[in-house]
Amino acid sequence: MTLSKIPYEVLISNIGSALDRARSNAIRAINTELLTANWEIGRHIVEYEQHGNDKAAYGSALLNNLARDLKSRFGKGFSKSNVYLFRQFYLSYPIFPTVSGILSWSHYAELLTVSDDHARKFYEIQCIQENWSVRELKRQIDTALYQRLALSRDKAGVMKLAEKGHEIRTHSDVVKDPYVFEFLNIPQSNLIKERGLEKKLVDHLQSFLLELGKGFSFVARQFKITIDNNHFFIDLVFYHRVLKCFILIDLKTRKVKHQDVGQMNMYLNYFIEEENTAGDQEPIGIIIAADKHEFLVKYATGGLSNKIFVSKYQLYLPDLQTLENKVRELMQE
Repeated sequence: MTLSKIPYEVLISNIGSALDRARSNAIRAINTELLTANWEIGRHIVEYEQHGNDKAAYGSALLNNLARDLKSRFGKGFSKSNVYLFRQFYLSYPIFPTVSGILSWSHYAELLTVSDDHARKFYEIQCIQENWSVRELKRQIDTALYQRLALSRDKAGVMKLAEKGHEIRTHSDVVKDPYVFEFLNIPQSNLIKERGLEKKLVDHLQSFLLELGKGFSFVARQFKITIDNNHFFIDLVFYHRVLKCFILIDLKTRKVKHQDVGQMNMYLNYFIEEENTAGDQEPIGIIIAADKHEFLVKYATGGLSNKIFVSKYQLYLPDLQTLENKVRELMQE
């Protein structure tokens, strides 16, 4: 039996694949060892304290002494803040198998800045599911993603959010209120027109998609539709890979009006008739406005068969403490 000759380019490709696998495995192995070592360091510190050794000095002399002596003996990586993180790592994850080898130590160092256990678990699950970089994880924590999502749920929904992450099953699951556009770096005092806001969002599409959440794919901006020889332009059109539907976004740099809801309803009806194809679910409309009146939104959207949501946007980071207090109140109801 003669073996067929392998093309030279295939040989190069096979060698490259083998090297990539080896390097990837090596990185994972190094990451696992680093996580193990840092967890073990934390365990030793906690056990030392629990046995009464220098317990009263924790938080001052003990961490200072450890940082100084470990740095002197083992080199860099043992600042006081790092030693504190090692201790917190063990306290937050006392059972090592619950630590995911998918995430890096840098991910866990960021997660440990979240004091609420439910919120930290949520961010950990989302980070794994959506493959967030450390920078993306930090941004979601800074913009209080967990608290913003939690406030749209009941007590059971908040617990489910912490246990399973943000599951996309219904139309309302893809909507946030408020949306945070701090990545645009627009001073709050600046006046911006709708077309200007739209352009900046498209210019920062990667950050905007992160804020929108899992499943959004960009389709078009200023999507033109013509009805009875009248031309209309939808600000932004996306397709949601999970829900299998178009999502139409209309931007308003003012308070939303009832006419805006009617216009969005027209856009949705057009998409149902003219743009949807086999397999597409009914589209969703999201009006993102600078402000809204809850009762106006309730009465304007009530009775409509189409799924229309109205959310606010803000150009600055949310007040985390206020959001956390609201979530606690919700959990106590």
